[in-house]
Amino acid sequence: MYTDDDLSAAAKAGIFTDESIVTFRTFMANGQQTTSTTALVDEENFRLISGFNDFFVVFACFLLLGSVTWLASGVSGIAAGLAVAATSWGLTEFFVRRRKLALPGIVLLMTFMAGIAWVAGYLYLSITKAPFSAVLVAGIAAAMAAWVHWLRFHVPITVALGVAALIAGVIAALTYQAPELRQWADVLFVIGGLTTFGLAMFWDVQDRVRKTGKTDVAFWLHLLAAPLIVHPIFSQLGVLAGESSTLAGMIVFVLYIGLAVVSMAIDRRALMVSALVYVLFSFSTLLRTNGFVSSGFAITGVCIGSLLLMLSAYWHVARGALLQYLPQDIVKWLPPQKA
Repeated sequence: MYTDDDLSAAAKAGIFTDESIVTFRTFMANGQQTTSTTALVDEENFRLISGFNDFFVVFACFLLLGSVTWLASGVSGIAAGLAVAATSWGLTEFFVRRRKLALPGIVLLMTFMAGIAWVAGYLYLSITKAPFSAVLVAGIAAAMAAWVHWLRFHVPITVALGVAALIAGVIAALTYQAPELRQWADVLFVIGGLTTFGLAMFWDVQDRVRKTGKTDVAFWLHLLAAPLIVHPIFSQLGVLAGESSTLAGMIVFVLYIGLAVVSMAIDRRALMVSALVYVLFSFSTLLRTNGFVSSGFAITGVCIGSLLLMLSAYWHVARGALLQYLPQDIVKWLPPQKA
């Protein structure tokens, strides 16, 4: 198998021309590589694993990094963080830059960012004794580490993890400096989620036909934005506390329909998947309170699962119908609908 990065590298090496690669990608996107009539642009593909070797490498990396952390922690906490970051970077040079392994790249990125964040937070905390400010410093350090990592390796999830670290650090610092903001924490998370969603759309717009690595970056940003937006809203409705009333159930249902519409419009299923657990929990709780004690979750699962499977089967048809009702000024920024 080959990736878009492999094709780009072949073009730089002079094996293919840029025009021939564009022609080939268009040929594949039009469905000529399969007898299926489903368009590639509508499948929301992303690469996570290439084989069992990915799991083997990840297990070995965890074993090595755990041992390195144990040995370096005997020197100091800073040494442990630096050792983890340095080892992660070195492993990434081989397994990501040369071998193009996706899952190890994600894991090693996380451990690299964690090592840098730990060092920055540890140093700051040892000097100031301010834990929440240390979280901000650690978040900024992790975001900067993600930026440096992106410049070198271009792992698609890097941007999302950097944004997540920055959002966590900023919210922690704000709630520490202004304790009255803690009651507005859910609002802050929603703002962070909407900002992340906007950033995801920025990457999506640059690759509307989803043929380059930019669509993978957008995918991970959408996956991050969804829970940041959904979790605070459903938390305020009391869903997480098991306080599901008929009114709350109706609100949850309406919100989920709205998320489904947005998901179809932008051709991203992350919003729906992130909200699914809250919908299941809300309706199963509602059924239990109305006498379906033992079968509430099963009944909810059957109903919602059937609806989702039907939506998946007719996703392209439903999306095509939806796009007809949207203003053209909006449609022109969305992924095109193909037969």
